[in-house]
Amino acid sequence: MKISVIVCAAGKGERAGFDRNKLLVPFMGANALYYTVAGINRLVPLLERNGDSLGELIVTATPRDMAEITAVCAPFVGKTVEGGSTRTESVYNALKCVTGDIVLIQDGARPFTSVEQYIACIESVKEFGSGVTAMPSTDTVVVANDGWIDNIPVRNTVFAVQTPQGFYSKDIKAAYDRAMADGGEYTDDGSVYSRYISPARICPHGSAANRKLTFKEDFEGLEANVVSAVKTDGCAIGYGVDVHAFGKKQDFIMLCGVKVPCDEGLIAHSDGDVALHAVMDAILSAAGLRDIGRYFPDSDPAYRGADSGELLKKVVELIGERGYVVDGLSIAVQAEKPRLSPHIDGMISRVQQLTGASRERVAIAAGTCEGLGYVGEKRGICVYCVAALKNK
Repeated sequence: MKISVIVCAAGKGERAGFDRNKLLVPFMGANALYYTVAGINRLVPLLERNGDSLGELIVTATPRDMAEITAVCAPFVGKTVEGGSTRTESVYNALKCVTGDIVLIQDGARPFTSVEQYIACIESVKEFGSGVTAMPSTDTVVVANDGWIDNIPVRNTVFAVQTPQGFYSKDIKAAYDRAMADGGEYTDDGSVYSRYISPARICPHGSAANRKLTFKEDFEGLEANVVSAVKTDGCAIGYGVDVHAFGKKQDFIMLCGVKVPCDEGLIAHSDGDVALHAVMDAILSAAGLRDIGRYFPDSDPAYRGADSGELLKKVVELIGERGYVVDGLSIAVQAEKPRLSPHIDGMISRVQQLTGASRERVAIAAGTCEGLGYVGEKRGICVYCVAALKNK
């Protein structure tokens, strides 16, 4: 059978508290969406072994994130469609593009779903007509009414619903047609199917590992938008990381304030200088300030195409108001392309000029990922920075 997969990525991620879509913030050297779609791509050989095929990958996106999400998904032969104001509308829009016999619907914020869970969901659809990945509850669950316990379901009948959720395409399309006509809003697809078609079948292969990244603390310890600081007498040390995807139609990238020839540019609201963005976050965190999204939000048209070097100067002014100057910077660039070694000296000089740090206290290392992962597959660039500040 032909299997279609929809990935829901059109949310704003407001509960996570980031200044951008949580699926696109730096995460383990890439972003959460990358790991979600890469996990789906690993299904291909398993499906072929079962006589099935991965027909299409459809990812929903807001207009604001369309270019970046398209770039992340393009190597996986993915199609990006505009989502709606609710999850229900987004899935409905994506279903219009589905051509497979079976469709799986997956949260973009579940990057740890295993191939076994996808396969189990497909097999459930073949046997029962639907498959809703779920995990048996380990806690007692209550139903409350106005703050009072109204009902206590038997624990072994209660499941925590996850994704993927699978259905025969014709059935779930019909269910969503009726749901949209009725104007209802649903938080998952099994609810839509159960209301308009028949009770959805639980696929009890959910797990704690298949968690959804919802709040900022869900990302903590997993290297997403890492910002931390260590302070000693007269000195402060901060850490920052940023990542941007290739996909902009231009013949250069900006890196550490230097124009570097490249066959494509980096997608960003500003000039896309991923290195200076990491530098700014490291400096701000060392001074106990918020990340650059707080001071230069990408929702502000004033920063569209902004020179990151000029923004870095403002960051240096901000820490100056707290009595700090930049003492040293260690910048590590992970990039499979372009070749950076001819530009390192110029990059060091420019960073030194922008921050006021002495040249011998600015170090830039450039390396590849040996063809592995998001960076190794030439999908983007990831930069890490450690900044040391000192009192004026």
